[in-house]
Amino acid sequence: MYCSDSRGTDVDHFEPIKLSPFRTFDWMNHLLACSSCNSNAKRDLYPVDSVGAPLLIDPTVDDPFDHLRLILSTGAYRWNTSKGQATIEVFQLNRADLRRGRELAFPRCQAMLRDYLRLQGSGKGRDALKMLNALQEQPFADVLHAMYRTMTIPGADIVLGGLEVLEALRMSQR
Repeated sequence: MYCSDSRGTDVDHFEPIKLSPFRTFDWMNHLLACSSCNSNAKRDLYPVDSVGAPLLIDPTVDDPFDHLRLILSTGAYRWNTSKGQATIEVFQLNRADLRRGRELAFPRCQAMLRDYLRLQGSGKGRDALKMLNALQEQPFADVLHAMYRTMTIPGADIVLGGLEVLEALRMSQR
């Protein structure tokens, strides 16, 4: 999934058939995508650098968060690398509906993490685990992942919404 907006309705040929017909039936070239990313945004776009290396993040080999940074308060992605920049542009990762969804998912993640911490503290481990599992589903998964990546920076408690949220993130990794 590129945008993390849905579970995927289409199969995208990461390297487009038009450019690489020999990879048409290559399983590693078949990636789930939502119809908006596959049909409306990417289509047969496949930018490469000056030596022919792909500029799109390949989720089968790249960690997207090495190339992208999610601004939790706005839901917008910023790029860290040229791969990140091309991926944001090609897949239109900052289109209004996606930004708004991620922006709204952030306070819901904060609330669910506080609930997780409360449930763990009151001995309701099974309910706490259900809360954690719900957080790992879309649309929260990429927001939660960005929160995990943020928790080690100085001032993380301020960015993430308080010490309680930071403690819940730490506990959920155990």
